[in-house]
Amino acid sequence: MNSLLKRQLRKYISAELQAHPEMERFLDAINRSYNTSDEQFAMLQRATAISSEELFEANQQLKKESDAQKEVIKKLQNVIDTLNVHEFPQDEKQDNVALDSMQLVDVIDNQTKEILKINEQRDKLVKSLERQNQELNDYTHLVSHDLKSPLQSIDALTYWLQEDYESVLNDDGKNTITLIRDNVEKMDTLVKGILRYSSIGHVEKDFYKVDTYEVLQKVIPFMEVPEHITISIPEKLPTVTGDHFRLGELFRNLLRNAIKFNDKPKGEITIGYTDKNNFWEFYVKDNGKGIEEKYFDKIFVAFQKLQNDYKSTGIGLSIVKKIIDLYQGDVWIESTPNLGTTFYFTLRK
Repeated sequence: MNSLLKRQLRKYISAELQAHPEMERFLDAINRSYNTSDEQFAMLQRATAISSEELFEANQQLKKESDAQKEVIKKLQNVIDTLNVHEFPQDEKQDNVALDSMQLVDVIDNQTKEILKINEQRDKLVKSLERQNQELNDYTHLVSHDLKSPLQSIDALTYWLQEDYESVLNDDGKNTITLIRDNVEKMDTLVKGILRYSSIGHVEKDFYKVDTYEVLQKVIPFMEVPEHITISIPEKLPTVTGDHFRLGELFRNLLRNAIKFNDKPKGEITIGYTDKNNFWEFYVKDNGKGIEEKYFDKIFVAFQKLQNDYKSTGIGLSIVKKIIDLYQGDVWIESTPNLGTTFYFTLRK
């Protein structure tokens, strides 16, 4: 029995009662009751301890959530301040009064819906433009291809007419036939240029690593380069991300332009490059006629020509611009009349 309980019993119960036969059962019941009370108290202590730990952890979690909410509120307040400054007229604001939470929800919700609406409209516009551009390219390619056959027929018929009736035709008749053939040639040149222009967006859409030195080695030998013009290229040129067809067209058109507008007794064309982080910056430099600054933008527009040359399509440099745009690069020009021109363009590594 508990020592404290025994002391109290000896103090208050007489010896006669302590010797009573039923006293043992009484004392046992008291002892068990006391033990049960101890056990319950211990359980209560344990429960209190557990609850205390849980409350502590819960309190810590609430503190974290409170801190997080405070951070959110702080950020939202910044949004409110921004909205107050930028979205609402000054005369409608009250001093030291911010938007309440429901107003904030409404403002953010409206802004979100507006942004989603704008993005949806933008996506529709982009898809529409892509579709229209594709349809236009397909139509241009189809019409240009279909024009080749009648032009070839006209060329053949006028040639036969000129050959078969040469003895009958007078000078005016011969001049008329020559004029027809010249215009057919002009039209054929234009159709070929349009076909090349429309083909740029159709072929080899996948990009890969291309050695630009190899591209030039395949392009230059097949070009008509006058004897008085020299083309200089480094022994090694960079490898870029692109495709052989477009890169070939790019260099071919720039070189043709440099050759065509070189009026010097000793023409010089130089190709070089500079490392520009994620890009290679190329240049094609010549000592030809040069271009006035007011024409710098015009020369990249399709069918724009600075000289009235029927053999020129006015498409060459627009093809250059289109290729560079597809490659997500830039192209620009520096030129001085009578001294020469340098075309710069960037290609991804």
